[in-house]
Amino acid sequence: MADRRTYNVVVLGVGFLFIFTAFTTCGNVEQTVVKSLKNSTFSGSGYHSLGIIYGVFSFSNLLAPTVVTVIGAKLTMFLSGLLYSGYIAVFIMPSTWSFYLTSVLIGVGAALLWTAQGRFLVENSEASTINRNTGMFWALLQCSMLFGNLYIYLDWNGKSEISDSSRRNIFLFLLVSSILGTLSFLVLRTSHHEEEMLSEEEGQSLLSTRTMYKNRANTALQDTKTEFQTILHLLKTKTIMLLSPCMVYSGLELSFYSGVYGTCIGATAHFGEAAKGLIGISGIVVGIGEIVGGGLFGLLCKNSRFRRTSVVFLGMVVHFIASYLIFLNIPDDAPVVVESTTQKNPFLSPTASIALLCSFLLGLGDSCFNTQLYSILGYVYAEQSTPAFAIFKFIQSVSAAVAFFYSGYLLLTWQLLLLVILGFTGTLCFFVVERMQEHSMDSQQY
Repeated sequence: MADRRTYNVVVLGVGFLFIFTAFTTCGNVEQTVVKSLKNSTFSGSGYHSLGIIYGVFSFSNLLAPTVVTVIGAKLTMFLSGLLYSGYIAVFIMPSTWSFYLTSVLIGVGAALLWTAQGRFLVENSEASTINRNTGMFWALLQCSMLFGNLYIYLDWNGKSEISDSSRRNIFLFLLVSSILGTLSFLVLRTSHHEEEMLSEEEGQSLLSTRTMYKNRANTALQDTKTEFQTILHLLKTKTIMLLSPCMVYSGLELSFYSGVYGTCIGATAHFGEAAKGLIGISGIVVGIGEIVGGGLFGLLCKNSRFRRTSVVFLGMVVHFIASYLIFLNIPDDAPVVVESTTQKNPFLSPTASIALLCSFLLGLGDSCFNTQLYSILGYVYAEQSTPAFAIFKFIQSVSAAVAFFYSGYLLLTWQLLLLVILGFTGTLCFFVVERMQEHSMDSQQY
């Protein structure tokens, strides 16, 4: 039993590693790729596509649990993987309508994929193994930021323009990676929970297959309705309202490091022929920052001397330093430039070392905020963790969608200023919530 569950967790992590090697790399470079297209009939925007994905994802989460309950986690993940692969394939022969259609579909697929992943991971874990299994899955997932971006660096380094053949080769590589990840879900073994459910349904021999799925759907809809009511209740609580600015900030930061900053580096004329290759290196360094931060703060927070507020404060300081250095090092028109390179000059002469240092700081700071938001939500809403996390993902995704839509129009200075203001506000509100919890504990003791 234990071997089967461990096998499932490893295969699950490997599947996500392959799929998100494709998608994370695609998100990092797609605005740069779209700008380089020699196609007069294509009028899509990488920023708008990513905005659609996160917007659809946020609302699709409301119905995803019902679908997963009816057709099962394995089949859901397989079908979702096909939607991810379809989105990657569009870049091989791009057209505007298919670009935006698959953006909508992958938003739905992402909600289904992550909901199924969470359920499958829980079904293959026990109280004594959930932390280990989550850590194994997380470590494999974070490695997805390394391999695809390494390919981008090796292929684009020294190139001032991205040729059609280069684009096709890259996205064929990413498509193969996504398909391999999707196929890996087919070799997942049935969990003990699924076996019990199937044997129970088989025992009800008088029920037809149609009736069986109808019963599943009715149960799932009732559970979804109950959870939705819980979400509406939690949204009115003081804790969620206070944590909302921090959740919004995490969404804006997600859009910045995953799609905007790489585009800015690639558009910086001062980097010359190294600019396009630096996009790949930047993605790798962001991933390293995420891995270092997640691992380090996971260990530190087991020690009572390191409180959540300390980690969030560190995240704020790290992001403020990164924002200031980006402001000095990257041209103001880098996110919005229509031409292949920037026209404005930054305050300092741009250097690759500072640009990559900022990539690391963005990843490190992001891990500070995300790990501690999950930590405080899991602590405060221990009995209602699922709806609490759903609220977090909803607010984060909507914020990321909004950020992607304005990223193509706002100059870099204004984007950084917005990040700094929300980062400070979110950190302050996080401190207030932590203080409230301390007072609550003190009052319970007396």
